[in-house]
Amino acid sequence: MAWLEKHPTSGRFKLCFRIGVQKYKRTLQATTTAEANAARIRLEETLDLVERGRLEIPADADLMTFLLSDGKRTTTIHDHKQPARLTFNELSSRYVETVANGAFETSTLGTIRIHLNHIRKTLGDRFVVQQLTHDQLQSHIDRRLRENADRKRAISPATLKKEIASFRACWNWAVTSGKVTGVFPSRGLMYPKSDEKPPFQTVEEIERRLGRGGLSKQQIDDLWDCVFLTVPQLDDVLAHAKVTTRQPFVYPMMALAIHTGMRRSELLRAQLDDLDLLGGTLLIREKKRTKGQRTTRRVPLSPLLNEILEWWLSQHPGGTHLFCQRVNVAYSKKHREGPTAITRDEAHDHLKRALSGGRWDVLRGWHVFRHSFCSNCAAAGVDQRLINTWVGHQTEEMVKRYRHLVPNQEQEAIKTVFAR
Repeated sequence: MAWLEKHPTSGRFKLCFRIGVQKYKRTLQATTTAEANAARIRLEETLDLVERGRLEIPADADLMTFLLSDGKRTTTIHDHKQPARLTFNELSSRYVETVANGAFETSTLGTIRIHLNHIRKTLGDRFVVQQLTHDQLQSHIDRRLRENADRKRAISPATLKKEIASFRACWNWAVTSGKVTGVFPSRGLMYPKSDEKPPFQTVEEIERRLGRGGLSKQQIDDLWDCVFLTVPQLDDVLAHAKVTTRQPFVYPMMALAIHTGMRRSELLRAQLDDLDLLGGTLLIREKKRTKGQRTTRRVPLSPLLNEILEWWLSQHPGGTHLFCQRVNVAYSKKHREGPTAITRDEAHDHLKRALSGGRWDVLRGWHVFRHSFCSNCAAAGVDQRLINTWVGHQTEEMVKRYRHLVPNQEQEAIKTVFAR
C-alpha cells in the first residue's frame, strides 16, 4: 500500500508506494497532513482498480502521473512542449526572411509584406500569435472596411481575403516549424459581398461609356483596365512604339508580349538560350503555375515576331537575359559595369514613355497585351486547350473571362438566328 514521508527541512510530503520490489515516490503540493492523506487514499483506490484489472496502465504512461490523476493523464504538464510567446513582429520577420530565398516572385514577396503590415496595424508588433482568435481576425476585416471613407478606392473583399490568406500561410509555416500550435482561426469570417470582375471590352465600347460622362477618375481607370485590343489596334500600338521609344529593347519586348501573351515577369526572366529562332519557339520560365516548383511552357513565334526578334539579336548589348539595358543609357544617371537585366519599374516606365503622346497613352500596363492575346485567339476560334497551353491558364474562372467574342462577331451570330 502507499505511505507518506515528510522532508525534515522543507516540510514537504512525499507519497510513496511499491510495485514488487520497485519503490516509487512523488513530492506532493499538499501543505497539510490532511491534504497529503487525501492524496494517499486516492492513490490507494487507483492502485486497487489496477490490481483488480478495472484500470489498465498505458505502456507509454508516466506511472505516478497516471495514478495520481485517477488514470486521466499519461504525461506531466512539463512533458508537453509549451509554444513560445512568439510575437507577431518576430513571426512575420522570420517568415518573410525564409520565403525570400526564391520561393516567391519578387512582386509576390512585396505583396506579402504589404498584407502582413496591414495585419500588424490591427494586432500590433507585440501581439502573442498563439493567442490569436477568430474575433481578432474579424476585427481586422472590420477595421480595414472602416478605412474606406479615407480612400479614393474602396477596399475590395478580394483584397481582404488575400490579406487573411497571407497571414494563414505565415501561421501554417509557424505550425510546421513548431513555433505555434493549432488551426488558423479563420473559419466563418464574414466579408462584404464582392462584385464579379467586369468583362473585357473593346476600345470602342469603353469610349462610348466615357462619352456618356459621370465617371470618376478611378472608374475611368477601372474601365481601361478591362480593355482588350483587336489585332489591327495591336499593330498600331506596336508601330507607334517603334517610332517613339528611346530604348531599343522596348519594341521587341512589346512585340513578344503582344504575340505570346507573356506576363511582364516572364518577359523579364527570359534568357537568350530560351529563344529558338530556327525552330520558331520560345521557352517561358514560370513561377505561378505549380506551387514550390519552377515550371516552363513553350510558345510558337509568329513570322512577324520572329523577324523582330532576329533584328533585336543583332542589336543585343550582351549578357544572358533576352532583354537588358546597355551600359550607357540615355538620360540615365545609373552607373552600369555591363549590360543589366531590366527591373519591373524600368519596364513599366519605358512602356508608358513609349505609349505617351498618342491615342494609346490610356493603356495601363503590360497586362493589356496578355488578355488581348487571349481574347483575340478565342475570337479567332483557336482551340481553348492551345490557348491554355500558350498562356498557362489554370482556373475555369480565368478561362471564362477571356473566352468571349468581339461585339461585331456577336452581332453577326445573332443575325443568323433573327435575320430579317
